[in-house]
Amino acid sequence: MTDRPTPHGGRTAQITVADQKTLAALLGPADSNLRYLEKRHPVVDFHLRGDVIKLTSESDDLHAVERLIKELVALAEAGQTIDPDLIRRTEGVLYSPGNTTPEEIFTHNIVSKRGRSIRPKTVGQKTYVDAIDSHTITFGIGPAGTGKTYLAMAKAVQALQAKDVTRIILTRPAVEAGEKLGFLPGTLTEKIDPYLRPLYDALHDMLDQSSIPKLMETGTIEVVPLAFMRGRTLNDAFIILDEAQNTTPEQMKMFLTRLGFGSKIVVTGDVTQVDLPGSQTSGLRVVEKILDGLDDVHFSRLNSQDVVRHQLVSEIVTAYEKWDATAEERNKPRRGRG
Repeated sequence: MTDRPTPHGGRTAQITVADQKTLAALLGPADSNLRYLEKRHPVVDFHLRGDVIKLTSESDDLHAVERLIKELVALAEAGQTIDPDLIRRTEGVLYSPGNTTPEEIFTHNIVSKRGRSIRPKTVGQKTYVDAIDSHTITFGIGPAGTGKTYLAMAKAVQALQAKDVTRIILTRPAVEAGEKLGFLPGTLTEKIDPYLRPLYDALHDMLDQSSIPKLMETGTIEVVPLAFMRGRTLNDAFIILDEAQNTTPEQMKMFLTRLGFGSKIVVTGDVTQVDLPGSQTSGLRVVEKILDGLDDVHFSRLNSQDVVRHQLVSEIVTAYEKWDATAEERNKPRRGRG
């Protein structure tokens, strides 16, 4: 990096990174992480001399950037790959309320497969997985890309591997099919497969592909449409209801009352994407009012800050949230001038 003139009267901070491997991970290929930090914090001057990073600025941002770099050093020392995405997420943690550190979140492994670990990536996600650990029924409510289903699946696999449960049951409503199932080609399994496919895809990310057919054949893992849950009592199971915004209140009650001894339930959904026909009420929209005050039931709300897909997805979700927040004002009838 080329040195730049020190701003007159600016304050400075110095961070020494003695380990060359850690320093290389922090800087990134061809110092790309350092250039990204310079672009992200233009009011701070970055100077690299050997193993010393010197920060200079007239702005209060100096202390925030100093803390950010120290956290990134700790993550690099813990074996994390430092890249622009991790830098953004680290800043998100630092600006969030609470005392959770980025290292506590980003090194919290849930399950691992062939050297790849699944872990929370935001404060909201860490709060969510902690709630799953400490409650019998947890609701994960939030927009697409916040990891609510994926993390619930990872916790289910973790519980199965630890022998905390003897089976995993995954379900979701096949709302779009409705009475059209009879007109679709193939067996019933083939007809409902498109609605359950996202759950299969997540399983393949977390378990050896060769083991999944055997686990499903023995009933250790079940992937079933919600309608097939009626009349059952589910003991010693980790049960996930996905796309719960597409349940009616009656279906939600039916599902929750399947809970048996030694079991745990996670319900996930996005109340802004209800596909129920007509004017039917979403069971996910009213369940919090119904269960308010019950012990051992927790509602985790994820938002655009918890989106871990492409950064643009987070910005899209935020834009829609702002639009929805002003919808009532826009829809008010306007009085004409008399």
